[in-house]
Amino acid sequence: MRYLYMHQDWPRFAWEAKRLVPYLSAARYKQGRLLGKMQDLGYQLKKEATLAALTEETVKSSAIEGEELNPESVRSSLARRMGLEAAGTRPVDRNVEGIVEMMLDATQNFAAPLTIERLFGWHAALFPTGYTGMTKITVGAWRDDRSGPMQVVSGPIGRERVHYEPPPRSRLDAQMDRFLTWFNGPQKLNNTLRACLAHLWFETLHPFEGWQWP
Repeated sequence: MRYLYMHQDWPRFAWEAKRLVPYLSAARYKQGRLLGKMQDLGYQLKKEATLAALTEETVKSSAIEGEELNPESVRSSLARRMGLEAAGTRPVDRNVEGIVEMMLDATQNFAAPLTIERLFGWHAALFPTGYTGMTKITVGAWRDDRSGPMQVVSGPIGRERVHYEPPPRSRLDAQMDRFLTWFNGPQKLNNTLRACLAHLWFETLHPFEGWQWP
């Protein structure tokens, strides 16, 4: 099977601007309306609105990976870190705390360079026990191929269907260096389009075990 990264032009992306413009314009319009509404809120209400948005984003992002988090536990952990002590009274577990730490760093420090060390920290925070479910994984480091190639599969054991196989570990360092150079470099792209390209590129490389981009 020929995967995306095997093409000669990888990772030179191309798209049809005319087809994207309506969607990008709609997203920008909604962003503008949201920012306008936020400006009318007081400081405390802004923090509470941010808390609600981050709680929903954290819970939904984890659900993509099959991790069902308790919304109140997520809200409690976020609230304590945002200085909303009255809202953060529910006990939270270590797994929730790690995901919350990653989400806050990604959303509040978005202007900071994206580095290998930062990605490793996010990964370690997401899997503090070194396991995903009952499976032990490599944490805080790039995946390895010692037990075979990384594969995205579905189906019962013995009848698995392979949907995708990312680049082998031997190519991963150079591929990630190229991605990070692009991500941290000067950009003329619309931010929404840039986010889409970054997501596609990162997922294609799939550099970690047991994790996809939040």
